[in-house]
Amino acid sequence: MPLQVSQPHPGVTLVVLDNPAKRNALSRADLADLARLWDTLDRDSRCRAIVLTGTGEKGFCAGADIGGDLTAGEDTAKIVNEALLKTRAFSKPLIAAINGDCAGGGIELLLATDIRIAAPHARFGLPEVKWSIYPFGGATIKLVQQIGYVHAMDLLLTARLIDADTAKSISLINRVLPADKVLDDAMATARLIASNSPVAVQAVRQQISDSIAEHARSREPIEQRLGDTVRASPWFTEGVAAFREKRTPRYDD
Repeated sequence: MPLQVSQPHPGVTLVVLDNPAKRNALSRADLADLARLWDTLDRDSRCRAIVLTGTGEKGFCAGADIGGDLTAGEDTAKIVNEALLKTRAFSKPLIAAINGDCAGGGIELLLATDIRIAAPHARFGLPEVKWSIYPFGGATIKLVQQIGYVHAMDLLLTARLIDADTAKSISLINRVLPADKVLDDAMATARLIASNSPVAVQAVRQQISDSIAEHARSREPIEQRLGDTVRASPWFTEGVAAFREKRTPRYDD
């Protein structure tokens, strides 16, 4: 999936996930590219704020491309962690312009952003447990911190999708705007941030993201163990097969 990167305004970098045929789902190669991009932007003094969005109206990011490789050893986990900013501090503010559905790894990418604006038709959810997949991109750690225990567990355990208004009501996103206003509002927010002192803004962002990343790093061994346990189960094989065959999974004893 090409990552479209531009600087439409001084100090503001626009990053577009560009695979609309798959609702901007992320392959392993895409995740590696995204991890390298964060490294580049973190060092780029011209970048003071980042707007992240997706191509098309159907998907902001549908998460991992389940049609691809689903192994998840420590090397893969490292790539995922870097791409989703799970275990590393990052100094540049991130604003999400959510143009469509945001699910699975898309939610985990969303949890790495600071300000979130969504179109009314966007939906949000973590469907992993429906397909017998462990959500190891940060949702089990960050979601409780950001929206509270009961809302986090509702999303994590039911695998249901919620609409944009519900997402706003539980503080998963900041605001809901007409679809044609979402990117403009995100850009205006980024320009406002970019007009502030970069050293002060980045110090605030660094401090907060470092504390979150430190907690995630402390939980990484158990994340890996739990993910390995799920992937070793016969239910994992059934869940992934059901997803690919577009049927309801059968989790019989």
